[in-house]
Amino acid sequence: MKFGYTYSNPLLEQTPEPTNLAWDVDKIYQDLGKRSQLQQLFEDCEINSPDCIVIRRLEELGDSVEEVALILSQFEKMGINLIAVEQNYNSRTKYSNTHANLLKLLNEIQQQKRSDRIRQGHARNRLEALPPPGKAPYGYRRGKAKYIIDRTISPVVKEFFDNFLLYGSLRGAVRYIAKKYGKKISVTTGRRWLSNPVYRGDIAYRNGEIVRDTHNAIISREEAAQVDRILRRNSRLPPRTASAPRSLAGLVVCGECQSHMKVTRVTFHRQKKEYIYLRPINCSKNHKCPSVSYQEVLESTIEKVCNNLPHAVESINFPFFDEVKNNLTEDITAQQEILEKIPSLLKTGILDEETAKLRIYKIRTKISQLQTQLETLPPVNLRSVAQAVSIPQFWLDLSETERRFYFREFIRQIEIIPQNSSWDLRIIFIF
Repeated sequence: MKFGYTYSNPLLEQTPEPTNLAWDVDKIYQDLGKRSQLQQLFEDCEINSPDCIVIRRLEELGDSVEEVALILSQFEKMGINLIAVEQNYNSRTKYSNTHANLLKLLNEIQQQKRSDRIRQGHARNRLEALPPPGKAPYGYRRGKAKYIIDRTISPVVKEFFDNFLLYGSLRGAVRYIAKKYGKKISVTTGRRWLSNPVYRGDIAYRNGEIVRDTHNAIISREEAAQVDRILRRNSRLPPRTASAPRSLAGLVVCGECQSHMKVTRVTFHRQKKEYIYLRPINCSKNHKCPSVSYQEVLESTIEKVCNNLPHAVESINFPFFDEVKNNLTEDITAQQEILEKIPSLLKTGILDEETAKLRIYKIRTKISQLQTQLETLPPVNLRSVAQAVSIPQFWLDLSETERRFYFREFIRQIEIIPQNSSWDLRIIFIF
């Protein structure tokens, strides 16, 4: 007869499945946080002694090296073989080998327990929604229990986000704060700012879990959702075209050779006149595909967007998105109702304080996941926006930078299709 025993700390790991022992056992004892089942194991062993007890690691037997050594000696006195499957430890192997191996394992346990104490401290901070260790992100300073906005430098971060939302250019926003505030950051740092949950009022921990609304935000939820849409949109574009000055940069491909087309500018000596055209970057044909006038492609793009965008929006299955939105909203409401019940369960003694904190933490991270999914859905006013931008004058009144922003909100790709001595355009929208 074989018994199995597992212990897991709910702050540090998920409850293991019995099959994780990799052994067939007749009965398994599982402890979560406290070791009441370990005591039950001892009592059952005194009544009906098993052939062996299978565990994952020796450190699961106690919170310190002393506790582990005491448990091992108790099993030894009872004459029960102990097997730690993840440490290749068997108490019935040759004594000299077992003794040397045990000393080594006890040293490992001591180091592991020291690491666990640090991890448990961080885990308890997570349950309290406290900031993780380390320096506060730029724009904040550390308070006693949360991040506090630093009013002297937070305007730099705010204007960085505002510029990015206005023009959709990461490099442009980096250059803007460097010029206005003298704050020089790399493009990589700027990208981390844009995706950092801290600026949205949330805290992200190293385990990937996010707790929302832990402190005052620098940008609103609507702005954060727009930032995420722009980042997803720019990720589809060729490198360095997100901040290109021309609105069609990165969007146009040749329908013949499928090469992306580059915006090229030609000037004339001692003249203000210039010629802007699009040419394939990597044409694979022997007779290279011809270049095309940028202005003609721009005018044709505006015409086709005005004609085709409303029809493309109408083809979207909005009832499906409404259903998804309603389901997510209902799930969020259900989780919030559970959250509201926890104080009464704590008061009546159904939950102890540590279990209640762990449950609150898990519910808050679940709500955060659901709200993130909700925010990625298309805006509900997409039809009205499509009608507004389907007026040719709207596009003609915009600067190239502004047109670049709106084109990328709706267009995934523009294909130039050669037709004898002419060409045609095919607009591929993002939805």
